[in-house]
Amino acid sequence: MDSSTPQQLTPSQKQAVCHIEGPLLVLAGPGSGKTRVITHRIAALIDAGVRPYNICAITFTNKAAEEMRQRAFALGASAGAHISTFHSLCVRIIRRYADKAGVKSGFSIYDQADQRRSIKQAIKDCRFDTTQFQPARMLDAVSALKNRLIDAEPFNDGADDFFSKVLAQVYLRYQQLLAERNALDFDDLLMKTAFLLEGCADVNADLAGRFRFVLIDEYQDTNHAQYRIAKALVARHKNICATGDPDQSIYRWRGADIHNIIDFESDWPDATVIKLEENFRSTPNILAAADKLIANNRKRKLKRLVPTRPPGPDIVISASDNETAEARSIARQIEKLTDQGAALNDIAVFYRVNSMSRTLEEAFIRAKIPYQVVRGVEFYNRKEIRDVLAYLKIIVNPEDEAALLRIINTPARGLGKVTIDRVIVYARANRISIFEAIKKAQHIATLSTSVRGRLAAFADLFERFAKANVGPVAPLVKTVFEHSGLSDSLLAAGAEGKEALENVDELISAAADYDRRADESSLTDYLQEISLFSDIDSYDPVAGRVALMTLHAAKGLEFDNVFIVGVEEGLLPHERTNSHDDLDELEEERRLFFVGITRAKTNLHISYTQYRTIRGQLLRTIPSQFLFELGCRFQEDSFDDDREDSDDREYEDSAESASAAGFAVGQLVRHRSFGLGRVTDFVDVGENSTVTVKFNTGQTKSLMLKYANLEKV
Repeated sequence: MDSSTPQQLTPSQKQAVCHIEGPLLVLAGPGSGKTRVITHRIAALIDAGVRPYNICAITFTNKAAEEMRQRAFALGASAGAHISTFHSLCVRIIRRYADKAGVKSGFSIYDQADQRRSIKQAIKDCRFDTTQFQPARMLDAVSALKNRLIDAEPFNDGADDFFSKVLAQVYLRYQQLLAERNALDFDDLLMKTAFLLEGCADVNADLAGRFRFVLIDEYQDTNHAQYRIAKALVARHKNICATGDPDQSIYRWRGADIHNIIDFESDWPDATVIKLEENFRSTPNILAAADKLIANNRKRKLKRLVPTRPPGPDIVISASDNETAEARSIARQIEKLTDQGAALNDIAVFYRVNSMSRTLEEAFIRAKIPYQVVRGVEFYNRKEIRDVLAYLKIIVNPEDEAALLRIINTPARGLGKVTIDRVIVYARANRISIFEAIKKAQHIATLSTSVRGRLAAFADLFERFAKANVGPVAPLVKTVFEHSGLSDSLLAAGAEGKEALENVDELISAAADYDRRADESSLTDYLQEISLFSDIDSYDPVAGRVALMTLHAAKGLEFDNVFIVGVEEGLLPHERTNSHDDLDELEEERRLFFVGITRAKTNLHISYTQYRTIRGQLLRTIPSQFLFELGCRFQEDSFDDDREDSDDREYEDSAESASAAGFAVGQLVRHRSFGLGRVTDFVDVGENSTVTVKFNTGQTKSLMLKYANLEKV
């Protein structure tokens, strides 16, 4: 270990690194060297005599954890220290203390698709209508309860209104289904760990002795369950180092609570607080705009962004006629950047919602610009990949009913619905798992001799797979793919199966990569890693392609050249935000924009359109209020060389024309998507006249009359 490393740090970084005992809050602005501080702090603790075994560093993505491990390794400080995501840590804890956590050690971790299928089954089992009680909505409600550490039975006891009572029944049945399948969802990992740490004194003492120093990255992103886990882990020794930035708290929609970091000093009155304000990433003009924007938020801890780089190019804010023109403009600007020597790896385009990538992709394809869409979980949602993974899951957990029913007849092996239903009836009657029922097929009187033979062959297949489950994972994946019949079925599909075969080859390559990284390969650990895979984990920084991603996915990354598109009311801030009724939502949207801006190192381009197609309708748009908060000048259509896609017309408002068109200001109207509202403004430009309506939902929309189909009320 290089003992000279503290001299390479700024005074504030060095202060955070060298702090040893007691609670520490590091307020780290964007580009302030946060990861550097955490890894050097691990090294400093070891230099101070702390055993690596007693250090636990927690972050939020696999990619961030891997980067932290590599940096710590470069300092000679990673061997023995636990560095992982919150969920990975919880999986290890639950597996180690499975009996006390009330689960079997071979449990499956259900991803979002598995959860959706299970909640849908729970709704049906409770005899509720899935169109009235939509699975996605019910799953979100259950997730919110788990994040607040409200288990199914206590919630059921307190349910006092119609929806709560319905939700309670569905929640109870959903948990029963997971238990029957020996499965946990993502929220269970946190909830069960929190209950375990708070309810079992011996487990708490054991883990407190193991993890004497706990470092938590991105503390502003913790939800209530993670907050309680952190407090329980350090309650005995109080050696917690929380690193984060309230201005970058952007995950409220999945339970993150900004108050966890804002109230840190209330939780730990003797805490040391250190601000990392020097920014080593962005030019001063980018930082000045970001500072001016975020100053409009109330829920934050005051800090500055202090630039260390010389001034750079002006921020460019531009308008295009519509989303197609916007995408073409960005493509042309990227061509200019690459002509000037910019690498594609150093260019990124951010947007608020995934659907906005379509027009960008079309423009990039036409311009022959290589790109990658950072939406990695899509790979693991492909049918052929889910099929292979289902086989692997059953090897680890034969009780995983969802996985079993997926592949019992995939590829086709003469085990149709009638057969499967009879097996299920036998399993339920004898209170055994479906897999156990398959193994006892010779005792199921309702099955023919030939069907019993096919079921026996299916069970024997997994006996062979179980024996092959030793050592590296990649050879096992290949064996399963070939001997399950999946390989032959895809080969028989000809050209249609070619892409699927290539995808499975990529899965085997990914498993081989896991084998190279793992200290000891384990199918259980490999499936765990996949189940906790996030979008950003798929980002390849050396792919030689422009990165397209949501603003949420951009967190933690940086690029020389950043484009942020669609900065309009209804998109950013999102239409779900009502600035009058929910300032917390508006502030989070502002933080999201702040995160996007501070990813840029040198060039920042921000764009909006005058019209955008939303839900099939071409609507007049309004520039986001955030643009005016930046304090930057507007350069309309600055991306365009030939202006063929531009429309620079400026319109004067005309209430008289509104009356003439039959829509007077104040007129009550109805829209088929947005509901009731009142006309607040009108712009008369002939065929493209627009009307502005404030709807009862709180949304304000500018609509083109010829497309709006407004009805007077």
